[in-house]
Amino acid sequence: MTKTKKRWGDRKDGRRLRDIDGLHQAMAHLLPNRCDAEIFIKEKMDVTNIIRYIEEKKAEDQASKLKAFHIFVAAIAKTVYHRELLNRFVAGRRFYQRNVVSLAFVVRREFNDESEESLLVLKINGDTKLNDISRKITGDVKEIKDGEKGNVDKVLDLFSGLPRPIQMLVAKLVRILDFFGKMPEAITSGDTNYSSVLLSNIGSIKCGAPYHHLNNYGTNSIMITIGEIHKEQVPGKNGMPVIRDVVDFGITLDERIADGFYFARSVKLLKHIIENPALLEEPLIEGVEYEG
Repeated sequence: MTKTKKRWGDRKDGRRLRDIDGLHQAMAHLLPNRCDAEIFIKEKMDVTNIIRYIEEKKAEDQASKLKAFHIFVAAIAKTVYHRELLNRFVAGRRFYQRNVVSLAFVVRREFNDESEESLLVLKINGDTKLNDISRKITGDVKEIKDGEKGNVDKVLDLFSGLPRPIQMLVAKLVRILDFFGKMPEAITSGDTNYSSVLLSNIGSIKCGAPYHHLNNYGTNSIMITIGEIHKEQVPGKNGMPVIRDVVDFGITLDERIADGFYFARSVKLLKHIIENPALLEEPLIEGVEYEG
């Protein structure tokens, strides 16, 4: 991803796109809300090679904390990095190319009904490798579970203590700042709604991958739910049924940022990377050859 000089109309988190075709430009006005322009893709991923890859890494290093989720995050990051339209967003009825690739998810401090949740945003660059992502996730999750809340969590706690009329006024102000791209960076940098991809690892609580809506607030254009890894009978290369480890991905996208053909090729790239996890040992900037 190349950096360009900031111009009039650009945001702190994205460069304004002025060469959008008429159809998509009209969609920004006819479908002004992100939730009006959702499309949902349910895709089954073969993760047999991921399971083997993790076992091999743990055999090499007993201290390895590599998990399937870390590989999913890295694969999604690499896909977005090389499919730049996926890193676009619509805000204030204008189109922007995001400055960085960022993936976000919610961390639950404990697995019980009363446990609090915290937000984690992971920013990626071209030099990032799978090991970097694994260490970052493992370290940040431990820090969140053991330490204090982040800035965004503290702001939300403060907001929840205000009288309802004040909450309504603050919410309206936030909507205005969000529309014009004037939200303070101290908040947006840690807010999952301002990420390239928002992830929900439902498999960690033994569930499938449901549909999840996008949010009109923020700039997030892609929401992905990840189900539980399970064994399933699928057709083999010779047509005979075989048992493989698979997982369902539920992918919700803002259709205004690209078209169906682009989304379909992007999903094929993601599947190819997941089926070949060793590709993630190289920096994300390294290209991938695949049949699109």
